[in-house]
Amino acid sequence: MEESRKQSSDFSSEEKPLEKFDWILLFTAASIWGSSFFFMDIALEAEHPGLITWLRPTLGFFAIVLFPSARKPIESSDWRAIILLAFTWMAFPFTMFPIAQQWIDSSVTGMLNSAMPVMTLIIGFLVFGVPVRKVQIIGILLGVMGISMVGLPTVNGGGTSALGVLLVLLAMTSYAVSVNIAGPLQRKYGSLPVLSRVLAISSLLTMPFGIYGLLISSWSLKAVGANLAVGIGGTGIAYAAATTLTGRVGALRTSIVTYLIPIFASLLGVMVLNESLGYWEAFGTLVLIGGAWLTTRTESNIKSIIRLKIS
Repeated sequence: MEESRKQSSDFSSEEKPLEKFDWILLFTAASIWGSSFFFMDIALEAEHPGLITWLRPTLGFFAIVLFPSARKPIESSDWRAIILLAFTWMAFPFTMFPIAQQWIDSSVTGMLNSAMPVMTLIIGFLVFGVPVRKVQIIGILLGVMGISMVGLPTVNGGGTSALGVLLVLLAMTSYAVSVNIAGPLQRKYGSLPVLSRVLAISSLLTMPFGIYGLLISSWSLKAVGANLAVGIGGTGIAYAAATTLTGRVGALRTSIVTYLIPIFASLLGVMVLNESLGYWEAFGTLVLIGGAWLTTRTESNIKSIIRLKIS
């Protein structure tokens, strides 16, 4: 009976309207994460992907642990979930992104991040038993179509480009698992205590790859600055904002942040890094975002929007 009430509480958070503070958290995470792919591209000019991977959780940990609330104790019974969260939310996807960006543009990586709500719904239904509505199934189909439209023009560049797209999609799937785990933990302890433990464990998990990368990387002041931006900003501040948002409105609603990430990633990639953005990829991103939006809707949400527009 108690477990049923707990699950009901978790699902009800998905229906909660976004408040003003939720929107602030949303835009904070989206703007920082959208620019993180840009900074990773800069760091890759001098550094091995392993070093970039390791520095993200390590620098993020030192930024978060300065807050006293981040050191709040966590029950031993929840450490298994914390370790799983560290792998799925940070260690694995953090490894995938810099490797993938050796072969695909940062703007493409950002656009593919729009797949997160679609992946979140699929994983939530298959693994965590989150109910799926008819309109969300339509969103999944549109999302898959959008992913194909963004990815296919890129993979025509060769096998390594195809591998880069695959690695980003694997990272998105890992994120989808993690946000379903993070919600209950954050509601129990708050965002910072969970985040500080996850960052510490992620740093340990990625350390071997990081030390290897350190040994074969070259020194660059630009790369150091990019690492600080990605580590402290993208991993510390942005994750604190997103984890807090997950606890307030649920995993699926938090994935809305990915609607905005492609905008920041594409603008920086095209305007600063001189990356090319084709019409096919741009239209595919719109389709993907449309599908992602539908995955966060319910039939009652859609009816309310229609009634509002008619009136």
